Amino acid sequence: MSRTPAGTPHDPRGSARFNEDRAAYTVSSAQPDLETGVAAIRETVRTLKPKPGVYRMLDARGEVLYVGKARALKNRVANYTQIAGLSNRLRRMVGQTRSMEIVTTNSEAEALLLEAQLIKRFRPPYNVLLRDDKSFPFILLRAGHDFPRIQKHRGARKMQGQYYGPFASAGSVNTTINALQKLFLLRSCTDSFFARRDRPCLLYQIKRCSAPCVGRIDKAGYGELIQEAKDFLGGRSGAVQKKIEAQMAEAAEALDFERAAMLRDRLRAATFIQGTQAINAGGVGDADVFALACKGGHVAVQGFFIRGGQNWGHRAFFPSHTAEVSEEEILSRVLAQFYEEVPPPPTILVDRELPEREVLEEALGALAGRRVELSIPQRGDRRRLMEQARRNAEEALDRRMAETGTQARLMADLTEFLELPDVPQRIEVYDNSHIQGTKAVGAMIVAGPTGYLKNQYRKFNIRSAQTNDDFAMMREVMGRRFARALEEDPDRDSGMWPDLVLIDGGKGQMSSVRDALEELGIEDVPLIAIAKGPHHGREGREVFHFPDGREKMLPVNSPLLFYLQRLRDEVHRYVIGAHREKRSRAITASPLDEIPGIGPARKRALLLHFGTAGKVRAAGLEDLQRAPGVSAAVAQAVYDFYHPRG
Repeated sequence: MSRTPAGTPHDPRGSARFNEDRAAYTVSSAQPDLETGVAAIRETVRTLKPKPGVYRMLDARGEVLYVGKARALKNRVANYTQIAGLSNRLRRMVGQTRSMEIVTTNSEAEALLLEAQLIKRFRPPYNVLLRDDKSFPFILLRAGHDFPRIQKHRGARKMQGQYYGPFASAGSVNTTINALQKLFLLRSCTDSFFARRDRPCLLYQIKRCSAPCVGRIDKAGYGELIQEAKDFLGGRSGAVQKKIEAQMAEAAEALDFERAAMLRDRLRAATFIQGTQAINAGGVGDADVFALACKGGHVAVQGFFIRGGQNWGHRAFFPSHTAEVSEEEILSRVLAQFYEEVPPPPTILVDRELPEREVLEEALGALAGRRVELSIPQRGDRRRLMEQARRNAEEALDRRMAETGTQARLMADLTEFLELPDVPQRIEVYDNSHIQGTKAVGAMIVAGPTGYLKNQYRKFNIRSAQTNDDFAMMREVMGRRFARALEEDPDRDSGMWPDLVLIDGGKGQMSSVRDALEELGIEDVPLIAIAKGPHHGREGREVFHFPDGREKMLPVNSPLLFYLQRLRDEVHRYVIGAHREKRSRAITASPLDEIPGIGPARKRALLLHFGTAGKVRAAGLEDLQRAPGVSAAVAQAVYDFYHPRG
């Protein structure tokens, strides 16, 4: 057996913490075969030791079927060879297994963390999956500046500063930030915008900023506002309100009614923030609350996010691949995957006892750098909060099941109306956007039976069509999309080939797409073009064009028509946003961008010193060298770019 160092997908220290082994015994047959799968597992067990770690089961193509963790790898993996004790789900998995990969860890808690990372990375079909296409937003108070900025942040938390969250949605963050600006008058502008100001901006006029950029408040005064904001976000909102009330009373007593009115508005903003928190979380502190509901084979997990006794939103999760898995294990898997990206709070409230709770607490504590407690509330505010979370989980599941039933009927009607061979599991919708052929962008959105798959949306910068030719643009987009599909997945095994392609356009677009696919030798992908009818859609009379030239229409009040219109509107929204973004980048582009080795900081230094890009071009070498922040080497590079020797 070969042994190679391996780490986790996201942990640079992984190579020092984990060892990975790949079983040398591999069978090429791709057909499910229980005896062959058991033989492959037994060959792996023969070389294992009773150490903690993570195992991956692979099929004949090397795709990951399942990721699991174990306190003792040898014992856990050997259980899969005892067929009589396996569920039908696990028997199917073993029948597809042809090889295994093993990662040993120092503890079971490390194995649990690695398992969550690998599940997020590989999305195996036999693991419980927490499907969540977007990361959670946070509020960030930036550090490293005399006048720190407040902003919304999503993604890796690499910037210096204090993060507050997670919030359930971008809308809840935006609402809170707007109220915090009214309450604490903190700036939200970028550092470059801040540095260029010579007079207050509109936010100062509408009393949402204290204008530190032009000296309307000094560093000490702004620092006091920052500290009040930290106290408020940290759960000490009552003390902040009392302080503002006292300041308002003092201003009124001193007959400074303008200041008193400003403080009154700040007090109203504080009341607004607390009023938007429909859940009473007083006395809870920092905690997340999770409750699970199960009905008819469907599962919903409701999460409440409480920080400093304040409700920062709630979200329902609908994990997939939950058949034949206990409710306790489902919730445990959801928590492990959820906190792989979100920092755990000190307390996590759950509605049931979880398997291996101590291991999960140890793993989450390692992520947080402090103790994390999983508990089942028994009485008081926490118990009432859990009951509310459970009710929300049940209501979310009822809504989901109703939507699923409606969606299933829609998909059946879609299959019949468009004459598809089967209910489509992946629908791709295409459109392009441009202004007289310039800044042309194509876009693809993806939808499935459960809704939009936003992590699979794609943009295409259209290069070949230089004129106002929609047909040529569509040919390029489709040619690039399916040429890549043929290269990466010629056997169509990955599930990334569409069961239906919907094109925004009429006969011309349909002909372009059909010709592009025929050139690639693809003739079995269903194509439909949706175009507005003779009255340009005023009556909702869209026309559906088939590749063979036939046309169909739906009744004005048809639910299927509304569904197809929503798909078209979604691709419109996405492609127009991409086009606007491309135009915005072009507006702010500078001739200096073309000079190799000149980044944003040096470009800014040159423009501040010379005023325009034209003056930079006309400057002599000595003038360039005198510009602040520009080294002799950079000055030479700029001069050589504009004055090539030849």
